[in-house]
Amino acid sequence: MKPLVDQLSHYASYHRDRRNIATHLVGIPMIVLGIEALLARPSLDAHGWPLSLAFGSTLTAAVFYFALDPRYGVAMAGFLGASLWVGTSIAALPTATWLLAFAGLFVVGWVIQFVGHAFEGRKPAFVDDVVGLLIGPLFIVAEVGFAVGLREEVRQEMERRVGPTRPGRIARTAAS
Repeated sequence: MKPLVDQLSHYASYHRDRRNIATHLVGIPMIVLGIEALLARPSLDAHGWPLSLAFGSTLTAAVFYFALDPRYGVAMAGFLGASLWVGTSIAALPTATWLLAFAGLFVVGWVIQFVGHAFEGRKPAFVDDVVGLLIGPLFIVAEVGFAVGLREEVRQEMERRVGPTRPGRIARTAAS
């Protein structure tokens, strides 16, 4: 497995436009919630604990993130645990509502992602490396952390490798 900074830097190289990052801060949680909701049904009751594919995939992903970096592993376990809880709640809704919610979250999340990549002018990272599907949620958690001053050494090394983020260009009209 590639080290944390290698993974984040590779993913970040596809995400330098701040508008693209902003769309990912909305779209990725929607996609994760949609997947959790889909995989949370059906489930088995194990002494009050709902066991489902969502639970298994969340646990597997959390192990991956802990192996990559223990501190980010804790943050990702929190993010994924909250997503699992919401997804399981959605899965408990009547079938038509569950399907509409999961599909809406998943599809709208991806639309938002692709709008971001239109701003970026570059294809999504997962097209070249499927591991990008796992790194995307970590990237947004890292970006939120960077915004509040956490893991500055990781942000600096990423930017050393792929450059800083850049504001999107605003098209000028004839009136401006």
